[in-house]
Amino acid sequence: MRTERKVKLQVSNLCKSFVSPEGKRIEAVRDVSFEIEDLFKNERDIGEFRVFLGPSGCGKSTVLRMIAGLEFPDKGSILLQGQPVSGPGRDRGMVFQKYASFDWMTVRKNIEYGMKINGVDEKTREAVARKLIQDVGLSGFENSYPQHLSGGMQQRVAIARTLAINPELVLMDEPFGALDAQTRGEMQLLLTDIWEKNASTILFVTHDVEEAVFLADRIYIMTSRPGTILEEHEVPFERPRSIALKENHSFHELQNTILDRLRKASGRGQVRVGI
Repeated sequence: MRTERKVKLQVSNLCKSFVSPEGKRIEAVRDVSFEIEDLFKNERDIGEFRVFLGPSGCGKSTVLRMIAGLEFPDKGSILLQGQPVSGPGRDRGMVFQKYASFDWMTVRKNIEYGMKINGVDEKTREAVARKLIQDVGLSGFENSYPQHLSGGMQQRVAIARTLAINPELVLMDEPFGALDAQTRGEMQLLLTDIWEKNASTILFVTHDVEEAVFLADRIYIMTSRPGTILEEHEVPFERPRSIALKENHSFHELQNTILDRLRKASGRGQVRVGI
């Protein structure tokens, strides 16, 4: 079996500041750098799942928004497949914490929307939407409207809609942060399952230590503002993962190690342990 690597995303020395309503300059992100290599096996891109973990307000969402092309760095560069990121593009899909479905469209039409504006024919749109609806567990709700769905179900729609355009990067900004504990755990399992099927590269933002360890292949620990990457941790657990992993001694050891590093990092902020 031949395995080869190439750089998909290269982020170099990102810096970003904002000006407060009082006119004060606030440094949000300082010198953030990392690379993501795609892993190919038998010509199949199997992607990676990387998590930005840090206290609230540390700039991790700002980093994600700059990669999405929704914000622009003051300094530094972002290259995707060797090309500079200069704005949003169909090669990136983003899932936000706040549900972002179109209320006037059914579940199926929401999922098809991105494909439609990209010129995908109707037959293909219907086939892709049908498969994703099944993958995210929304069979039977194809013709429902978002306002009639629970929060967890609305996020399933958002995930399916993002995957439908087959992006090279899926960017997820605390997508489960507004969910209750049980639904959050269910969505973590769902996400790992559909990610393994679709094999996109995922960048995921959270301030929940347990969530980071359960989901990630690699974790970037960020300091409080100005946010920078303190260190990175490889997560050694094999896939597929089940909820039983959270009871494993090695899981708790890694979780405690990362939590200890966060507590010793400079600055203030809040992190969460467990769901």
